[in-house]
Amino acid sequence: MPARLPFSGLLRDPRHYQILTLGCLLAFGWLSGAFEIASGQFIAIVAAACAAQVLGSFLIATKPDFRSALITALSLSLLLRADAVWPLALAAALAIASKFALRLGDKHIFNPANFAIVAMVLATDAAWTTPGQWGTAIWFAALLAGAGLFVTYRAARIDVPLIFLGVFAILLFARALWLGDPLSIPVLRLQNGALILFAFFMISDPKTTPDGSIARAAFAAGAAILTYILIWHFFVTDGLFYSLAIMCVIRPALEWADPAPHYRWGDPVRAPPVLKRLKARRAPARNHPAPAE
Repeated sequence: MPARLPFSGLLRDPRHYQILTLGCLLAFGWLSGAFEIASGQFIAIVAAACAAQVLGSFLIATKPDFRSALITALSLSLLLRADAVWPLALAAALAIASKFALRLGDKHIFNPANFAIVAMVLATDAAWTTPGQWGTAIWFAALLAGAGLFVTYRAARIDVPLIFLGVFAILLFARALWLGDPLSIPVLRLQNGALILFAFFMISDPKTTPDGSIARAAFAAGAAILTYILIWHFFVTDGLFYSLAIMCVIRPALEWADPAPHYRWGDPVRAPPVLKRLKARRAPARNHPAPAE
């Protein structure tokens, strides 16, 4: 029996890679002066998220796992802004509380950070999102996408961001062609860091996306279509987050139509069903000699 590598459990869990990536991104924003969030606000977000995690775990008599709370805190630190500390702390508490209170079966309904962003933006004037802080540098978008590809692959959800961005790109280019705009406009919009962060680190959350591959494709494509409609037909600047919240409500119906075993953190990455079928078809051809002519 082969020896087990030290810390192999840590390497299998994609949450550790996500924490590292989001943490590095936040540090980059601080060092470059691109993010307008004070250290006190960040500390308040982390403290509120961890406190809510402890309380929720106590109420259901389980051991608190702070990895999810830290991912949520980092996501809120990157995407949500406020002048005061309390809206950010409240958003973090709401995000973690939604994991325990809004559930269907053994899965929570909403992505925690996305739920908090939508709730705070809709219910108060004290918090807002910050898509403009990211800029449109292609090198930054490529770097962020590269890290996101690795994380989503480890979480067996690489199809979700690719389908979401692919459908969204098709809609943007179709709109540009219809209006006669130069194609550089949709290219520039696809380089937005907030869009890439959303695609690879929020909508692709394995605990709030369908487990079946067909249902995931419908989930991602539906979110892209809703985002396009909300932003360019209803002029909702936060359409990204609203579209995900809507698709999370629809998700149980998608899972009913395409049932599959629930994902658990640390599950091994499995080949997509399409690749498995192709591999099965090729196997007999290699095992049998070619017919005589």
